[in-house]
Amino acid sequence: MMELRSERFIMKKAKIITIVVILLLVLIVFLQNTQAVETKLLFLTVTMPRVLLLLVTFVLGFVGGLITASHVLRKPAKSKENG
Repeated sequence: MMELRSERFIMKKAKIITIVVILLLVLIVFLQNTQAVETKLLFLTVTMPRVLLLLVTFVLGFVGGLITASHVLRKPAKSKENG
């Protein structure tokens, strides 16, 4: 029983350390990409910090992935026909 508690504690600690390391890496990337960049969207040119462009691109990709996954994993509707 003691081993199970110890194993859970180690796993919780490993998860916390992993999350902290990932957050630090994200913070470093954000801090290194603060300069303004021009982005062309069809006929529009937008100037924004590179970090904002990275964030918007990430969020759009994440949402697109969620939508795609929900359509792929959706169960087909049962037909009401007697057949």
